Amino acid sequence: MDKFNGVIKYRAQGARNGIEILIVGAIGLVFIMLFNLLRPGEISILEIFLVSLCIVAVFIGFLKTQEPYYSLLLSKSELIYYHKYGSWSVSHSNFRQSGIPKVEDGLDYLELNAVGVKINDIDEFLENIAPRIAGKLLIEQRNLFMQVVQKHCKGGNCPSEWLMEDTQYTSPQGIGYNGLIAMFANRAKNLQLLTGFDLILPASVLDKDIWEFSANLNKWKREPCQFIASHINN
Repeated sequence: MDKFNGVIKYRAQGARNGIEILIVGAIGLVFIMLFNLLRPGEISILEIFLVSLCIVAVFIGFLKTQEPYYSLLLSKSELIYYHKYGSWSVSHSNFRQSGIPKVEDGLDYLELNAVGVKINDIDEFLENIAPRIAGKLLIEQRNLFMQVVQKHCKGGNCPSEWLMEDTQYTSPQGIGYNGLIAMFANRAKNLQLLTGFDLILPASVLDKDIWEFSANLNKWKREPCQFIASHINN
């Protein structure tokens, strides 16, 4: 988490150490290749294995470097989530509350490894999200959503709209949407029905415990100026 210019910026756990992993993998690959060129004989199974590891490290490091340096920004006026395919934002006035999404699992509860966000006006949110990131999030977050669905469909009777989002959506205000935005809106509606939250932030995009981050968002909702000031001054 970095604090400056009146905002708090959070780095994603999954995006850390990308450059370091890429460099280590590249150096290891060059070293093994040079070693093999300078010594006689055929390449060994061990060398093949090490080369494979280095190639994987380079690939993983490269993917990490493609992620935004900061995944979340929190200011006095809004929460912004940054993704390599775009961003979405929730204004302070549109943010209602946050928590950990959970569903009943017999006598116990299943908690998602994510922070849920409940908003007041879905139209305000949908007007500011691009189809590209909406489509990517539908794919990336499907696993989390299906964890919820499976707990509600143990008997095998699942509503079809839970399994495949419709490409048409009409908001409570009567505004119609289609395509990827409509699919994202239908996912948000189903998520809200099943967990009480409209949006989810996976733990991988946070730099701290999901419970702590959720509590911080609720503090920000109550006293945005005081919350930002206290965290920047600490």
